[in-house]
Amino acid sequence: MTERLADIRARVEGMRQLGGVVNAMRGIAAARAQQARSQLVAVDSYAATIARAIGRVQTSAARRPVTATRESKRQAVVVFCAEQGFAGAFSEHVLDSIRNLPPQSNLFLIGTRGRALADERGLLAGWYSAMPSQSLGIPKLADRICDAVYTRIAAGSLNSLDAVFAECHAGDAMSVVHRRLLPLAPSDLPNISDSNAPLQNLPSETLLATLTDDYLHAQLCHSALHAFAAENEVRMRAMAAAHSHIEHKLVDLRANERLVRQEEITEEIIELVAGQTAQRH
Repeated sequence: MTERLADIRARVEGMRQLGGVVNAMRGIAAARAQQARSQLVAVDSYAATIARAIGRVQTSAARRPVTATRESKRQAVVVFCAEQGFAGAFSEHVLDSIRNLPPQSNLFLIGTRGRALADERGLLAGWYSAMPSQSLGIPKLADRICDAVYTRIAAGSLNSLDAVFAECHAGDAMSVVHRRLLPLAPSDLPNISDSNAPLQNLPSETLLATLTDDYLHAQLCHSALHAFAAENEVRMRAMAAAHSHIEHKLVDLRANERLVRQEEITEEIIELVAGQTAQRH
């Protein structure tokens, strides 16, 4: 009986330690999600400023971007999946949303866990990168994606680019978003009716190309930050569910510990009574 009680106490201590680890992971995921959301405000403001600049330059140049259809044979898709574990079916939902992509689409896959799952599904990525462990590394990730995209544009292997990423706000269910990044659609840019033409020191073509590069970088940061925040939000919920399960398990183990301890005390009392009875006889 003593050995059994020691085993139960060891399990209780192990559960308590596991609960501490789960709580730490939950706190880290919550902090990372909150940091990414705070950075989204700055990125979206920056993208909106560039969009207004592009619209103003286009208005003065009296030209509009040429749009491409989604069925383009030279389409590329940047897919943001999970980088780490304990995120439930995060990557599964994202990859399920691209199952109807044309087979000739060029896949840019972000996320180590997502890459392993894509390999299991037979999805071959033409370009791959891990997601940074901190949201502050996302601008550098966007730089690498831009370099890979422009290399393929120069080679003539793509003429349109989409982003697929997850959004998950506090208290809301996760949703997967498909967004066209290139070429820029007129609906993405504000209609500038200001009659005051901007002062330009560069030709309109050069200025538009530079602004488009910056806008693409900002949109990639926007997509990556949403994916980063969503992954950590899902992980935080998974850790909350795990913590609840651990608490219920601890309640059962402690109740079992009290029961076994009571049985042990009862046996000791019986042995004492039996010993006293034997002495009297």
